[in-house]
Amino acid sequence: MLNCQVLTLELDSVVVFKNEVRFGVSAYLHRYLRLCRDHQDADQTVAAYCDFVSALYEHGCDYGAYLLRALAEDENLYVKTLAAGEKISPHLAACFMRELKLFSALSGISPAQLQHIGPKIPPEVGLPAFSSTEMDFTTQIPAALKEVAQKGYGMFARYGMFRVDEQGALCPVLSPDPVRLSGLVGYEDERRRVLENTQALLAGKPAANALLCGDAGTGKSATVKAVANELFDRGVRLIEIGKEQLFRLPAIMGQIARNPLKFIIFIDDLSFSEQDDSFGALKAVLEGSAATKTSNAVIYATSNRRHMVRESFSAREGDEIHRNDAMQEMISLSARFGLRVLFVKPDKKLFAEIVLALAHARGITMQEETLLTKAEAFALNRGGRSARVAQQFIDNLSISEGNE
Repeated sequence: MLNCQVLTLELDSVVVFKNEVRFGVSAYLHRYLRLCRDHQDADQTVAAYCDFVSALYEHGCDYGAYLLRALAEDENLYVKTLAAGEKISPHLAACFMRELKLFSALSGISPAQLQHIGPKIPPEVGLPAFSSTEMDFTTQIPAALKEVAQKGYGMFARYGMFRVDEQGALCPVLSPDPVRLSGLVGYEDERRRVLENTQALLAGKPAANALLCGDAGTGKSATVKAVANELFDRGVRLIEIGKEQLFRLPAIMGQIARNPLKFIIFIDDLSFSEQDDSFGALKAVLEGSAATKTSNAVIYATSNRRHMVRESFSAREGDEIHRNDAMQEMISLSARFGLRVLFVKPDKKLFAEIVLALAHARGITMQEETLLTKAEAFALNRGGRSARVAQQFIDNLSISEGNE
């Protein structure tokens, strides 16, 4: 028989996996056990039991299977210390194993056991059921953590791309762009340079911050995301940050500094105008100040302007000397990127190659000459050739063929 008083005290004493007990599904089980211990009324305990089952249903219906995922992905002091390659104290190690034993015992808990320790309720009241696969976390979790340096921990073990929310916290992108290098056509040399630079980061060699600049629609952003996807299994993660969030860069760098994974800090469509407050934040990172420098991350930015300066900046008020000095300072920012990769609009031949490759991948069997004639006309109406225009043409063609 379950002893709800002992279980409640054991959950109260959890330290390493405190986030699971306070905020995870186990928090609802903890509350139910407390109410049963204190002999609360049936309406409160039944509601607490149902809250536990409802929370579990959000993650599947098996409590043991849920705990395996939750504990393996938990961002706690033990796993962070292990990932950083630092020595784990005997006290922390003992606490870690003690809590794994507790969760192992809880993993096989059944609805009947939980209902038995609660107040008696009428038999006609049917409470929701759930599954419970008993686990031995004392062996499973340490085994999973052996690859923490390659696969990461917490949300970084599960997701490859992240964004920064309004409070400055990192959040996983639940539906990331699945683009891969094999699906991109043209610009092989440009993509090779970005890939090799990222591989250098993985190998612990000097890697440069990179500026991918040039014409719109040429695949700059797709290149960065494709490289991140390509190297996910080797430990690369991408964090996308908006220009208005650049002041958060020092905090983000501090958050990932001890992480064993490698990170691409991605700033898409970057440009600066007069009196831009974001300029100084990025400059500090690129210059490698003590507050922002970390060896496991690089900055990759894309811009349609080679110097990231908007044309309207020249209209800045002030004397000529001040205006020229300010302009030169802004332009010099691009020089602080150790790697600059230029993407230019494709010529007619490359545009045709992109269109034909996309058509083949989509299963379009239109005669080549007709297909390219239509693509050129489409590009003319869209203001010129680009990889994005080629993709839009194929998308439109697929829709029209599907409606026939």
